[in-house]
Amino acid sequence: MSKVTMNGNTPITGAPPAQQYDINEHPFELRHEVKRLNTRLDQIADSLERAQIKDIIENYSNPKKRIITNFTAGMARGLGLTVGTFVVLGLLAFILSQFVNMPIVGQYIADLLGYIEDYKK
Repeated sequence: MSKVTMNGNTPITGAPPAQQYDINEHPFELRHEVKRLNTRLDQIADSLERAQIKDIIENYSNPKKRIITNFTAGMARGLGLTVGTFVVLGLLAFILSQFVNMPIVGQYIADLLGYIEDYKK
């Protein structure tokens, strides 16, 4: 009496005796069913690999790893925002200096300081 196998060579392990079938009873139906199930299992394994479920579960089941990951991501975001702001404001100041005469701005600040001095007296 031969038993149904997943790959045709080795018997199913861990299955209770009630789930191991005699292949001689219904050879075509059982072989077809095993082949269909193998195909479906391969599809499930491929989609789990593509979704990287293992990495996601490992990340969320380990609080220490999650904290380190979130801290690193926060530091990178903060650094990126700082550098980005610096670059944008630098470019804005450069472009503004090309179009606006800076002595006018200096004169405005001097007038403002004069008003402040007059207020103090």
